[in-house]
Amino acid sequence: MVQGVREILPSGYPLWVRIAATDWVENGWDIEQSIAPADKLKSLGVDLIDTSSGGTVPNAKIPYGPGYQTDFTSRIRREVNILTVAVGLITTPEQADHIIRTGQADIVLLGREFLRNPYWALSAAKKLLYHLCC
Repeated sequence: MVQGVREILPSGYPLWVRIAATDWVENGWDIEQSIAPADKLKSLGVDLIDTSSGGTVPNAKIPYGPGYQTDFTSRIRREVNILTVAVGLITTPEQADHIIRTGQADIVLLGREFLRNPYWALSAAKKLLYHLCC
């Protein structure tokens, strides 16, 4: 499927794939098993891995907390040498900035924060003292 999508994408158009790095089930799928498929996806022309996790089975024990999936993203980025996206309870400008600045991910995606505040990016830029205008 990845090869088929890559073939029809315009030249230079990035191909992203989201993977579940773990299912959070004892003896289930884990980050160790996610490295090889991520590497294979890279070899097939995927440009970026969006790393999420779990929530697909009722007995999953998910340790929700700020940035709880970022370690998976960081590991795939480091071991596969591919661009990555961090997701999962990333809520503050400082947290998002830290993830990028420390090389844990190349992109941070937010969901709930933009639902709560559609101007989150603007307020984050102001809070982090980014110059927004000339």
